[in-house]
Amino acid sequence: MKIVIPLLVLFTMSQPSTAAEPPKKDAPLDASFLRLYAETRGFMLGRPSKPKPTPDGKAVLFLRSEPKKAKMSLFEFDVASRKTKELLTPEMLLKGAEENLTPEEKARRERQRISVGGFTNFQLTEDGKRILLSLSGKLYVVERDTAKATELVTGKGTLLDPSFSRDGSKIAYVLDHDVYVYDLASSKETQVTKGGTIKKTHGLAEFVAQEEMARFNGYWWSPDGKFIAYEEADHEGVEQWFVADPAKPEQKPLPQYYPRPGKKNVAVRLGIVSVDGGETIWINWDAKKYEYLAAVRWDKHGPLTIQVQDRKQQELLLLMVAPKTGKTTKLLEEKDKAWVNLVPGMPKSVMSGLGFLWVSELDGAPALEFRAFDGILEDRVVTGEEGFRSLASVNESKGEIIYTAGKDPTQTAVYRKPFAPKGILRSPGSEMAVLLSSGPGNHSVVVSENHDLLVMTSTSLDGMSRSRVLKADGTEDGMLPSVAIEPGFAPKIQVEKLGEFYAAILRPHGFDPKKKYPVIVDVYGGPHHLHVNQAMAPWLLKQWLAEQGFIIVAIDNRGTPGRGRDWERSIYQKFGSVPLDDQVKGLKLLGDKYPELDLDRVGIVGWSFGGYMSALAVLKRPDIFKAAVAGAPVTDWEDYDTHYTERYMGLLPESKKAYEESSLLPLAPKLERPLLLVHGTADDNVYFRHTLRLVDALFRAGREFEVLPLPSLTHMVPDPIVTERLWGRVAGHFQKHLGKAK
Repeated sequence: MKIVIPLLVLFTMSQPSTAAEPPKKDAPLDASFLRLYAETRGFMLGRPSKPKPTPDGKAVLFLRSEPKKAKMSLFEFDVASRKTKELLTPEMLLKGAEENLTPEEKARRERQRISVGGFTNFQLTEDGKRILLSLSGKLYVVERDTAKATELVTGKGTLLDPSFSRDGSKIAYVLDHDVYVYDLASSKETQVTKGGTIKKTHGLAEFVAQEEMARFNGYWWSPDGKFIAYEEADHEGVEQWFVADPAKPEQKPLPQYYPRPGKKNVAVRLGIVSVDGGETIWINWDAKKYEYLAAVRWDKHGPLTIQVQDRKQQELLLLMVAPKTGKTTKLLEEKDKAWVNLVPGMPKSVMSGLGFLWVSELDGAPALEFRAFDGILEDRVVTGEEGFRSLASVNESKGEIIYTAGKDPTQTAVYRKPFAPKGILRSPGSEMAVLLSSGPGNHSVVVSENHDLLVMTSTSLDGMSRSRVLKADGTEDGMLPSVAIEPGFAPKIQVEKLGEFYAAILRPHGFDPKKKYPVIVDVYGGPHHLHVNQAMAPWLLKQWLAEQGFIIVAIDNRGTPGRGRDWERSIYQKFGSVPLDDQVKGLKLLGDKYPELDLDRVGIVGWSFGGYMSALAVLKRPDIFKAAVAGAPVTDWEDYDTHYTERYMGLLPESKKAYEESSLLPLAPKLERPLLLVHGTADDNVYFRHTLRLVDALFRAGREFEVLPLPSLTHMVPDPIVTERLWGRVAGHFQKHLGKAK
């Protein structure tokens, strides 16, 4: 279950602009702000997205839309001149035609939480001279020096997931369930795999890999570009569900293989085949015990490696593959009594193939390790005590890494640190990390292939993000330009630690400390997400809600990341108890410290897992929560997907009790507080079925409630009009049932 903010398109942001008239500073936020917020997708449109430095460090390519138009174009920032030019727009390629997406591409974008149109991604060759783009199911190669775009003539069918070979001479893609390769020199298309069907696909990541493992690829180039490793996903026997949109009865329901807890999973195997076609060499591992193919890596200077998991996700193996035979060798094994987390981008081959970097939680928190290719631990490069988050780059020539870390889970900083295996290139004090980012908030970074250029994106509670272009020594070399409309204010928010919990509190403008205000808890509460975050964007809409007469609070309960292994695993098989207990405890701590919070009038709102939490709150703790809005809630965990649910809840039937204790359905007769259920009718992640089952249970129990179906919308809600009306409805619900400040 990925985190979904119903409106926002999640992409990196850049330098503030004054492209339109924002609300006046410190003025109350009225309906016009909500409309502007919706039209600009939370003030995210118009900001640079997915910056990629060219390999030589002389330019940065990025995507950007207009301030109120959710369609991305391609831009280039020249470092020497600090000037930006528009390289290509969707209109240039489509020549006035409308963008047309296949159902498969729409589903893929849903998995990636992409709701913008136009260019959603791009790739550069290793020499930086060519760009690969996909639009309306067609492929285009762009020459950077001339901006000339050439459409590739490919076979007919649904085309997905294109990628350059390492030398840029070929492009692979999946066409109607098989892998193809296009040779740019000869303009020849070759079918690499044979026999792919909708039931047995070749080269495509299965649903749970995309939705839960952050693995969106189903094939991988060999470093020399002569072979491709590809996934075969056999859906035989997997339950098939249908997304039938009741608002469009003339359309056929879209089929989807959707494995649920206790039922059959997709059978996955991995093969290696020549780009010229031919016989596949299948890779051998104990797929009966380790049925999940979690990750595949084929680094430039390292071997082919795969990560496989058992169904409980309590064991993970890292295996090295011999491509000529398919034989595997175990490099290491991770185990946990609850579950083992997956870390994207690992392992990372370093030291010209002498070893690899790996992230492990064996010491109680994520640590970056260096291991030899016999799996033996050589060094802990970044310890768990340092709050390691992610690896950005490895510069072997200088013997250093750039990474992000943060001991405070609400903030992330960027560091540079010398790196070399023990006994090599070491000097006194060489293990000291150097802070590259500055100021509070959250910082991320991408680094050019030659390590001469960095693009650092930074945000805080006081300002929307901006992307600075930096030299290797940290000096600034410009700013990626934005045309975004700015909010014109900073949310009236404070973030602090109360007891064991990190919490946030937002007060309205014109706040009167002599009054007691109704409280709304903004909740997520589920794993792998930090809701209390020192970034401006997530709090803008919440500030508008506060302006309607409330104080908004948010609390990160046990189960959230960044606090160590034991804190995160506390929710294992306890979805129905631990998160809610912690929300109540954190709320009482806030009430004890801030008397303006009227804890006799508390509402709660959330989406997805947060929707589950909101409904759970009024069903189990009506003494605390007097009204709720539950968006796209999971109502019975037996109806969610295997990889997410079984990771936290265990397998069926052995863990049946945990599932029953976490279900909302048996609690329906206990509803005594106002509940508004909101759900997209075309949701293919948390199916509309979830809300319908709770509606049925509530109705049969004779309970009063409200339902707001969102016709034809999915798990995301990008439509500006719907967003504006939805949050107006949310505010009205709480005003009616919680009242005003007294």
